Amino acid sequence: MNSERMDPAFEAFSDNALMLRVRDGDIDKMGLLYERYHMQLYRFIFNMTRQKELSEDMVHNTFIRMLRYPDGFNGSGEFRIWMYHIARNALKDYYRKSPRSRTTADIADYKEHLQSDNTSDGDVEREEEVKMLARAMEELSIENRELLVLCRFQEMKYNEIAILLNTTEGAIKVRVHRAMNQLRNNFMNIRK
Repeated sequence: MNSERMDPAFEAFSDNALMLRVRDGDIDKMGLLYERYHMQLYRFIFNMTRQKELSEDMVHNTFIRMLRYPDGFNGSGEFRIWMYHIARNALKDYYRKSPRSRTTADIADYKEHLQSDNTSDGDVEREEEVKMLARAMEELSIENRELLVLCRFQEMKYNEIAILLNTTEGAIKVRVHRAMNQLRNNFMNIRK
């Protein structure tokens, strides 16, 4: 798998070009898109659901939806934003069908996603802060959590999030600021 990532032919195709080829019937190109994005998409979904197996299933579901409905991609926008749009719809469907299925985060899995490489597993203070942050994130609304996951964990730019959420960049900046304040308040309340 990693050898494909280094293959110049693999890197030569833009995401849009690959998806257009999938749309035109060359479904093997979806494998290249999967290699590029499955982990990024997994992290997004995991940070929303806090469930490892569900997140893996939803990643596969998202790619299957892209294969089933390739005509939804017209090539004029960025593939990555279209992919997140499909993943968001899958999440909405999940929450609509299972509104009570939001469970407490698996702290070990969540810690794995938040922890930096230079932090030792034995750092008790860091582990406690990660637990508190996970709880603070859980207390956010789905909308606020999604905003923070997109801009902080997925490192999407405000203008990309605005396109994804069909709003203005200014509105996204305000919403992210409010979500960060809410997260900070949640964290401080848990810390007390």
